[in-house]
Amino acid sequence: MDDRNTRLYFLDWIRICAFFVLILYHTGMYYVSWDFHIKSPYASDAIEPLMMLSSPWRLGLLFMVSGAAAAFLLAKLGSARFVRQRSARLLLPLLFGMLVVVPPQPYLEVVEKLGYQGNYLDFMKLYLNNYGGFCKNSACLDLPTWNHLWFVTYLWVYTLLLAALAATLGANWQRLSGWLGRTLTGWKLLALPVAILAIARVTLYSRYPSTHNLVVDWYNHAQYIPLFLLGALLARQSAVWQRMDAMRFASLGIALGCWSTLMAYYALTEHLHPDDIVVLTEIQRAVYALLQWSSMLAVLGFGHRHLCFDSAKRRYLTQAVFPVYIVHQTLIIIFAHVMQPARMPPVTEGLILVVLTLTFSFGIFEAVRRVPLLRACFGISGKFSGKFSGKAEPHAAAAAPAAQAVSA
Repeated sequence: MDDRNTRLYFLDWIRICAFFVLILYHTGMYYVSWDFHIKSPYASDAIEPLMMLSSPWRLGLLFMVSGAAAAFLLAKLGSARFVRQRSARLLLPLLFGMLVVVPPQPYLEVVEKLGYQGNYLDFMKLYLNNYGGFCKNSACLDLPTWNHLWFVTYLWVYTLLLAALAATLGANWQRLSGWLGRTLTGWKLLALPVAILAIARVTLYSRYPSTHNLVVDWYNHAQYIPLFLLGALLARQSAVWQRMDAMRFASLGIALGCWSTLMAYYALTEHLHPDDIVVLTEIQRAVYALLQWSSMLAVLGFGHRHLCFDSAKRRYLTQAVFPVYIVHQTLIIIFAHVMQPARMPPVTEGLILVVLTLTFSFGIFEAVRRVPLLRACFGISGKFSGKFSGKAEPHAAAAAPAAQAVSA
């Protein structure tokens, strides 16, 4: 059923919770063996299975939530105003972030990985002049860079795509939304999205691994664009959210089973040659896709069941999420670099990193939201409601903050 007046508060809460997971995840990236801008002296594979509890699905979920929020805003503003507003609210923070917030990350990266001896001002001259000489093992650092703000770029591009599709299809867009709401029932709610994600991973992942380079990142586009558009199409299909609610425990069980299977696969095949496990690799990629979607179904289902309420905390956190997202990774990297000489135990150090990052992130938010120019640079709207709604709110576009949903 198409319910135009339902406020989807639970999507705001899910986005807020996903952000706190993001801080834990990016702190964890300092301690695992996976590539990151700087690495702890204690980096190992010890917590990688825990990281995999959220890594496969967190970004896809945020794109889906962003699509739902964008659909409400598009219906309120119309295509032209929607594009203008989204461009202003996303592109200015992206530019500001790339020029002011992000540069300490590559600076500390070249200091730690390449032994760079120049000061920060020396580095910034190279950064702004598109210097390409920071290389190691034939891989060179691209400057300037958006690092974790790649999400903002992709979100803006997908927003343009949504506006173009809605304008082209006209009334057929709503018909497509209704058809999809009627189609995604029973096993199809689980199997059809999994099929799309599995096809993308099996066909594209080997040739186009994740790079966050907008023009060649085809595997990521193949998974994130469908999820973004799915969120937009399902935004007002309240029956689908109810179905997710009903299958939340089954979805959680499937997700945990897939996670366990993947952990066993990685452990058993770690030292095998890829040519010897071709079939297993393809099966693993299908299981990965099942883990992605079943996890999203579980989060959305439990969120719909338990988080359909408003509060002052939700309104505050919804406004804070985007600015805190912009600064958090830079803070993690700076604090981690400064604390390295102390050689603290990793658990203690990691806990301190999380607390420091949260404290300074929200401190920065509290400061910048009081300065009009900085509000614009951090994507904070002049008027704020923060509610997912199909109705016009008296003080702001209801879904606008959620259309800036964060990740990395």
